[in-house]
Amino acid sequence: MPKIALLFSGQGAQRVGMGTDLAAASPAARKILELSNEILPSDFLTVLRSGPEETLTRTAYCQPALYLHGLALLSVLKEQKPDFTFDATAGLSLGEFTAHAAAGTFSTTEGLRLVAQRGLLMEKACAQTKGAMLALLGADEALASRVAQESGWEVANLNGGGQVVLSGPAEKVEAAQAAAKTAGVKRSIPLKVAGAYHSSLMKSAKEGLTQAIEKTSLKMSSLPVLSNFLGRPTSSEAEIRSSLLDQVTGTVRWEACILQLAKSGIHHLIELGPGGVLAGLAKKIVPDLPCHSAGTLAELEKVIHELPR
Repeated sequence: MPKIALLFSGQGAQRVGMGTDLAAASPAARKILELSNEILPSDFLTVLRSGPEETLTRTAYCQPALYLHGLALLSVLKEQKPDFTFDATAGLSLGEFTAHAAAGTFSTTEGLRLVAQRGLLMEKACAQTKGAMLALLGADEALASRVAQESGWEVANLNGGGQVVLSGPAEKVEAAQAAAKTAGVKRSIPLKVAGAYHSSLMKSAKEGLTQAIEKTSLKMSSLPVLSNFLGRPTSSEAEIRSSLLDQVTGTVRWEACILQLAKSGIHHLIELGPGGVLAGLAKKIVPDLPCHSAGTLAELEKVIHELPR
């Protein structure tokens, strides 16, 4: 049987209305989305269904939204194809929590509590630090590190396909762009984000999340779950806890994660989340590794039809 890995979306992929079609068609998906009633703000499902977009974009809303949406998609996949199994999983940034829930590291509810707290803490850190992020196109790690060092920024994401993202103080955006141009970076694009994720400016969020992760009941999954921070599967319960904390302030090594999946003998990737961002990155990193993408019920049914038999 071909080996399949699941990929889960990170912040920025969210869309108003996502999950509405899943909830209408599937009791299992509806049950997952309605977990929000116990843990999240009372208007969460309304915002998810119909916006406004600026509220859904808030870190405290979009992180749990993407977490629940990814697991709702997986529940529909299993409902429609009861014999479906997967062999590994990974998620970009916030998506790493979804990946752990999918693999059974912790329960969906335990994971949602963590993600809800992570979103609130990161939103608070964004308000306190006034950070920004800058995408460098046509850059590798060495070049990006040089730009970061020269401008007082940090390497946040090694996404692959020549895309590296820096994080730093908002008042130094122009300095970072100037350093990138001098270093020979093709293009540098400021991202529409609330703060400097995956950098030391998120230190207060990491500290706030420490106790919650320590208290969370978790176990090693029988499946490999890749760590953004390590760029490889976690190997112990202690490493799961530390790496979920370290990725709040540390570099996301997404390219390394995808290369590791390919090296481990995975034949197909399935992205569960809106927008197809991870499928696009995978195509650049490992062009000959097929990656299907599903963010809606119609897209998921197409993926199920195309699954290797």
